[in-house]
Amino acid sequence: MGIHRLNHAVLYVSDLERSVAFYRDVLGFRRVPMTPEGFRGAAFLQAPDSTNDHDLGLFEIGAAAGASQAGRATVGLYHLAWELDTLDELGTTAERLAAAGALVGASDHGTTKSLYGRDPDGLEFEIVWIVPAELLDDAALAARTRIGRLDLDRERQRYGGQTRGGVGISVPV
Repeated sequence: MGIHRLNHAVLYVSDLERSVAFYRDVLGFRRVPMTPEGFRGAAFLQAPDSTNDHDLGLFEIGAAAGASQAGRATVGLYHLAWELDTLDELGTTAERLAAAGALVGASDHGTTKSLYGRDPDGLEFEIVWIVPAELLDDAALAARTRIGRLDLDRERQRYGGQTRGGVGISVPV
């Protein structure tokens, strides 16, 4: 089985238009016209610069829906992770998430630099920049066994704000 990457995710949401607005306004997704004719309560979104048909499907189940108990009382998905190209984009995304009251954490995992956010239904996601293969060193590799505080300014000084992440790892050379 040769899986290469996650093509799309589908989420159940309580308020479709509220969720579409969040993913559009905060993360830059755009709505794509592929909802089946006569079908209500669904939207399909594409991430900026994505080549996927869609990256996110949203299905409305109504305001009476309870919050997800995954990880607290039930099994279920913890979060999805989306990759950005540069540390400058990660910084801009941190600002946008904070302004929306949706930034819940930031971590340094050595080879990845991560932000954590929650959408309007409390569903968590990760936004990540991956250290390119040619810049991996012993310190970055050793740091994969811990979760540190993300110092974005230090990482920009170390790797450069415009260095394209993931090259040789998630992006072919």
